[in-house]
Formats: sequence, C-alpha cells, structure tokens
Amino acid sequence: MAVARAKDVALAARIDGLDLPKGGWLGEARSKAMDRLVAMGLPTKRDEYWRYTNPSSLVSAGAPTSAVFNPDDETPAFDQIGRLKLVFVDGVFDASASDDLAMTGVSIELLSDVAKTDIHWARDLYGVLETRGQSPVERPLAALNSAFATEGVLIRVSARAAKPIHLIYHSNSVTSDVMLHNCVKVEAGANVTLLESGPAAARFIQVMEVDVAEGGVCHHVRTQGRNHERCAATHVFARLAAKARFKSFTVTANGRLTRNEAVVELIGDDAAAHIAGAAMGDGDFHHDDTVFVTHQGERCESRQVFKKVLKNGAIGVFQGKILVKQGAQKTDGYQISQCLLLDEDSQFLAKPELEIYADDVKCSHGSTSGAIDETALYYLRSRGVPLKLAQSLMVLAFLAAAIDEIDDELIATDIRERLQNWLSRHEH
Repeated sequence: MAVARAKDVALAARIDGLDLPKGGWLGEARSKAMDRLVAMGLPTKRDEYWRYTNPSSLVSAGAPTSAVFNPDDETPAFDQIGRLKLVFVDGVFDASASDDLAMTGVSIELLSDVAKTDIHWARDLYGVLETRGQSPVERPLAALNSAFATEGVLIRVSARAAKPIHLIYHSNSVTSDVMLHNCVKVEAGANVTLLESGPAAARFIQVMEVDVAEGGVCHHVRTQGRNHERCAATHVFARLAAKARFKSFTVTANGRLTRNEAVVELIGDDAAAHIAGAAMGDGDFHHDDTVFVTHQGERCESRQVFKKVLKNGAIGVFQGKILVKQGAQKTDGYQISQCLLLDEDSQFLAKPELEIYADDVKCSHGSTSGAIDETALYYLRSRGVPLKLAQSLMVLAFLAAAIDEIDDELIATDIRERLQNWLSRHEH
C-alpha cells in the first residue's frame, strides 16, 4: 500500500500543470492512456524492469537542468545523405528549417495539425501498439506520452520513399521538457528509411509506433548525441505482418541517463525484425536498452545485437527478452549483448531472457563483458601502432557487429565516423 501511495503522489506531481488535450479523433485515445497511467502509476526502482535504472529524473515534477548543446561543435548527423528534413526545436516544429513535406508515395503530417479533426488514419494506430506493449511488462512512461504528447509526426508510406525522412531534434532551453509521439504506417510492399538525431530536450519522453503491413520494409536509424546532461526515455513499438521487415539501430554517445525501449511483435508468417545498438559512455553515463520481442507467426526471424563501451564509472544495462508463442514454429531468435569495460570502475548489468512455447525453434542468447584483449593490443603495438590508436581500432572492431546491422553503407559510414570522433575526444 505504501508503494502504491507513493506512486500516486509521484504521478500527481508529475502531471501537475499538464493539460490533457481533449476533442478530435485523439480524445478517446488520450483518455484511455490516462486511465492506463493512473492504474500503473509511475515507475520506481522497486519495479522489476527498473531495478537497474533509477527513473527519478524521468518522473520528477520538473525537468533536470541541461546545458544547451552548440550544434556548431559537431558536424550534423547524416549531413552527407540526401534526405527530407523535419526540424523540431524544444518539441516545436520549425517550418523554416524544415524541407517541404511533400514526397511521392509518402504522406507526412504534424500531430498538432490534425489532432482536432474528427477522422484520421492514425486513429487506428495512435496508442494502439503502445497499449499492446503494456503486457506482460508495464511501460508507464509510454502511457504518459500517449496521454499528454501534443506534437509528433504522422507518416503513411504507400510506395518506396525516394529518400530517407530525417527527424532532427534541437534544444535551446536548459529546462526543456518534451514529449513527442510519432506514428508510422508502412502499407503493403512499401519501403521507408527513418532517421533521427539531436538531443531534443533536457528531458525527452518519446514514443514511436510503427505498423508494417505485408511485405513492407521500415529501416530506422538514430543517433543520440553529445548533450551529456540530458535524460531521455524512448519507446519504439512495432508490429509486423507477413513477410514484413523492420530494422532499428541506435548509437548513443554520452547522455547522463538514456533508456531506449523496443517492443516488437512479429504477427504474420515469415517476418523479420532486427534491433541493434552501440553505446559509448564516459563518467556519469547510464545507458539502458530494454527489448521485448514476441514471435507469433511461423518462420519469423529476430535479432538483438547490442554493444557498449564504458569507462570512468559509466554504467550500461541490457534487458532483452524473446517470447515465442505457441504455434510460432520455425522461429529463429538470436540475442547477444556485449560490453567492453575500459577500466575497473564501470559496470555492465544484463538480464537476457527466453520464453518458448513452441517445439520447433532455434533460439539463442548470450551476454559477455570484459576488458580489451591485451594479446591483441600487444600485437598492434609491436607493429608500430600507437597505444591510443590501437585501443581505438579495437573498440571500433568490437562495435562493428552492431553497426553491420545497418543496411545502407552511407549511413553506416556516418555512424562509424561519429564513433571515431567520440573516441578522439575521450582519449585522455
């Protein structure tokens, strides 16, 4: 009772001053999300899936203070790639910095522009996948977002998108507190690449719901960058029909607290989902990847590949589960989480899980942590490679398996360069 009471008090403080938007096609979805949130309460460290990560900065009444990152300090992500840009500043769409939203085969709308209409295609998606993702593990911050987010992007893809769609999140306020909710519907046979980058806010709570119809393809790549004082909780909810493909990759370099959740359902037969990430942290860095993949269709494939490099007391967390439902025969599920600890002060906390109710499956998981291979390091040094360069080469080689999950080589090259720059800045 005491825990429940504390959650109620925390929730009341968190939403004090927030207005629950009403009316339009979103009204009912927001009301239901609020009901879910009240029933769950906000997370605490006593919750099973928050035992390794303290959510206090995410659930506190006010956002933590974060210094504003100067974008001139770093080359913009994906700057060499032709893409359609949508720019948000402290959660507000910046039309002057964005491209024309028109693209053949793709419909792009802002949540704020259509929220008051009576009918919209996103009515069948907004909050729907988030609701499905609340069981068997509660995700109250996602429900908070569904209830109160007033901005986001609604993307409907009916053909092959001519170029990637890039969501760019800037922050100009030291106390910015932003919630964005994006919905992506990929119709049968359509294909789209989504890019995300930028610090977004001092505190950022995000939800992205992705529905991929039969034979559709969605690639998602994001960078979470150098604004070290920020804290963020992101959620990707994806549902895949027969023969659909979904690949998501995230690279995180610094950030005081980051929790990235991915909840994927393979509903149709012969679907495939790959979720991957690379994180590099130095000092007061806490990075949490929490993944839940459900196999329901037959002959489906899933891969979870996560790599972290930590130093000076940084903390990495991985919680990954593969659930194979009864009847999901010929499932191929793979999960690996590995951490390279560059000193004895850093920590890697892992909780890999398999839950299988079908008898004709191939599933595996593994988790390892350790230091740089001294023999390999000696080999490089003996051939004239300077110590710092040798260490950087070994770190990049360690991260390569995660980066290889990116299909587009131009995007993968951009990620590798970003990681190399991070290593150069943190050599001492």
